[in-house]
Amino acid sequence: MARVRLSVAERREELLRAAVEQIEARGVAAVRIADVASALGVSNALVLYHFSTKEKLVAAAFTHAAEDDLAHLRKLLGRRTTALRRLRAAVRWYAPTGQAKGWRLWIEGWAVALREPALRDVTRNLDSQWKAAITEVIAQGVAAGEFRCPDPNGTALRLTALLDGLAVQLTSYAGAVPRSRAQQWVDEALARELGLDREALTAPER
Repeated sequence: MARVRLSVAERREELLRAAVEQIEARGVAAVRIADVASALGVSNALVLYHFSTKEKLVAAAFTHAAEDDLAHLRKLLGRRTTALRRLRAAVRWYAPTGQAKGWRLWIEGWAVALREPALRDVTRNLDSQWKAAITEVIAQGVAAGEFRCPDPNGTALRLTALLDGLAVQLTSYAGAVPRSRAQQWVDEALARELGLDREALTAPER
């Protein structure tokens, strides 16, 4: 069967999705242009036409994945409900026990970013946007009198550090931390940062 002719934007989208899947399966160091091409049944030349080097393809693939994550984060934080509920939903989604996309991809990205400036820019940008979004919703909750937090920016940084660290433990060392215990630690940290009892986070929404 002949392949459907795609627009440039559609082709790039297809290549980026395939690149993310191959990175998750093989790791950044092992993945090749040929792996992405083979997954789609296209030539290496077509992949190189759109991205020119493996490094550019990898950086673009991580940007693509980051944009998907950020879009979902903004959706959670944009709901018409209290700041506490929005913040709780975002943290639980992002936590390694939640429904966020594969953590293995991001652990790979952090490791390679130590040596690849382009990928380092991508991961730093995602990290900055995540912290900024969390900082904003915390500040909104403080302004509304929902909870106390003298340093929203510091709280966002500490929560992110905890979530990222737990993700490494749960992803890299199976069984090192029970998932229920990790979720408990996340809830306790969030409650502590906001000056609330943990029950305020776990109480069902009305």
